[in-house]
Amino acid sequence: MIRRWALPLLLLAFGVFYLLPLATHGLWIPDETRYAQISQEMLLTGKWASPHFMGIRYFEKPAAGYWMIALGQAIFGQNLFGVRFASALSTGLSILLVYLVSRRLWNDPQKSLVSTVLYMSFVSVALLGGYANLDPQFTFWVNLTGVALWFCFDSTTRRGRLWSWALLGFACGMGFMTKGFLAWLLPVLIALPYAIWQKRFGELLGYGVVAVVVAIVVSLPWALAVHLQEPDYWNFFFWHEHIQRFAGDDAQHAEPFWYYLPLMVAFSLPWIALLPSTVKQAWLGKRLPKTAFLLLWLLMPLAFFSLAKGKLPSYIMPCLLPLALLMGSALSDKLVQGHGRALRINGWLNVGFGVLALLALSGFQMKKPVYAHGEETLSLLLVFICLFGWVVANLLQAARPLKFWAAPLIGSGLLVLLVPAALPHSVVYNKTPDQFIIDHQHELQTSTALLSNDLGAASALSWRLGRPDVALYNTVGEVKYGIAYADTAHRKIDTAQVQQWMTEARKQGPVGVVMRVKGDDEVAEVNLLPQDGKRYEQGNLVILIFPQAAP
Repeated sequence: MIRRWALPLLLLAFGVFYLLPLATHGLWIPDETRYAQISQEMLLTGKWASPHFMGIRYFEKPAAGYWMIALGQAIFGQNLFGVRFASALSTGLSILLVYLVSRRLWNDPQKSLVSTVLYMSFVSVALLGGYANLDPQFTFWVNLTGVALWFCFDSTTRRGRLWSWALLGFACGMGFMTKGFLAWLLPVLIALPYAIWQKRFGELLGYGVVAVVVAIVVSLPWALAVHLQEPDYWNFFFWHEHIQRFAGDDAQHAEPFWYYLPLMVAFSLPWIALLPSTVKQAWLGKRLPKTAFLLLWLLMPLAFFSLAKGKLPSYIMPCLLPLALLMGSALSDKLVQGHGRALRINGWLNVGFGVLALLALSGFQMKKPVYAHGEETLSLLLVFICLFGWVVANLLQAARPLKFWAAPLIGSGLLVLLVPAALPHSVVYNKTPDQFIIDHQHELQTSTALLSNDLGAASALSWRLGRPDVALYNTVGEVKYGIAYADTAHRKIDTAQVQQWMTEARKQGPVGVVMRVKGDDEVAEVNLLPQDGKRYEQGNLVILIFPQAAP
């Protein structure tokens, strides 16, 4: 039964829980609108080598990740599903990798099924699979390097090893073109200690040349093309995005060394209670080659990212695949032995989380409503359905742990399926401006000039209209480097220039303005604009349409 139904059922769950929600909610700022706009710009301009953000040089990431998002928009349209499809596809391929490598590790259909269910039901994996940025793609390529590495060491024929090392090189090349040099470093951190421990260092050096050559062949054409188009690309990308982020005193998102330890626990939801037994079994079996390799695959990237000064939660997503494999092996053994205590505890723990969430939401609704009464009833109902589903699914596991061991998959699936579509208007209006822009798309589209004081709102405006020519009003943020170039410096409009800019722009035709107004500074920015425009408000977003000035 496992052999016959495992993959079809997993595919069905992937379609329902991962693909269906992609088009149910607007693009989140700042990430989703930025990646949507950059990849759309590649489609519209045909400039594929050097990423540009609203026509401004944007050297923070390589190009391949944008290519994949652009491909999704080319196939499915420049819409929500098209923008997010690359993330869902990458996550789906990572799920498939779990199944394939677990079969190679243990040749046990049950362990393959259990490991795959665990990985795809990690709430962190499922949520990121519906989020349009480069992390799901980079996670897939890094996951593929880990899988290829095991195939490299596990293959018994020369041909098998050559193909495995070539696959490793391909994954490293694509990972490098998606997010940078880490794709080359991470597999070395795993392979080097394992090869030394196994006394296979000579094999690593000999066959490793194949991976290096393939990685260079894959990435060199783009590397040369972007250098020819933008000679300063590599200087900015290497020093700012790698060296400074890892070791600089002014690194972005600086966090303490232990930052990722509690995150690893949180990211394993809804299987947190299985962590102690997983750690215990892995420690007892650490001298077995398979277990040792999985531990290196988990711990070496985790240690490296912990040493870096700049940290973001998504950096450790590649650690979840080996964690799922270790956890899946431990859980499968418990199922065979009839030991359901850890599963029972896990079920009750998740029930507790669900009940606490229900009580908190009910309390907020009675004292200070999160959802407005009447107009947001459906959204509130969806949230309660999700939380009740989570509780019921985990009650099944708590009551019959050996029979309903996979029930948390349903709870995680409902969370990912329903919550994004059931967010309160206070969140939707402020964090997904593209939906507000759609309501006034015609007036904005016919404007001859566009202006915005917020990069997230500006990129949403640019993507929805298919126009990169949005002037930036008193804001630069992450385009500080690119906008300093002489050919784009005019896109920055400060408070001293805005009135003259508006006067000149209105001589040419109507002007559309999208403003984020969160405090006194933004109110002052709005007050500097003319007062004769049409005004639309939603949350902290304001759309202003100014007619063409009389000659």
